[in-house]
Amino acid sequence: MTRTTAREIAVHLGFSLVMSEQFADELMDEFFETEHYESLGKENPLYAEFPDETQMNYIRALVQLIFDHRVELDAYIEKYAKGWKIGRISKTAAAIMRCAMAEILYMPDVPDAAAINEAVELAKGYEDEDVVAFINGVLGGFMRGEVENKEN
Repeated sequence: MTRTTAREIAVHLGFSLVMSEQFADELMDEFFETEHYESLGKENPLYAEFPDETQMNYIRALVQLIFDHRVELDAYIEKYAKGWKIGRISKTAAAIMRCAMAEILYMPDVPDAAAINEAVELAKGYEDEDVVAFINGVLGGFMRGEVENKEN
């Protein structure tokens, strides 16, 4: 399994967190239960391969970060999505942006440019061109406004 696939699974789980009242670890424990995961693999090729230990650790860490910092991440999304409240943004687009921002802020082993590029590429599979451009713009503004300012 590639990091890209693991990231997409993390986005799916991040999306599910918004719809669930579960804690991140509870949701992931159920999701990665062998029988459940195998049934998903029969329906969606994304789940054809069970994550190895490295990818599982990455997915679990990223989803937990999204869960723990959701309020902060949503505030960043609203700040850089000028004029848009989080409720008006598609849940998929928000999940993708939360994932990228969490990687940028809390996962130093993931290059910032890779997090943004992967988010944009992932969005192309779920959203139309305008939403992909929106995601790219929000993440670009976030980088300029938060990350680059902290480095200077």
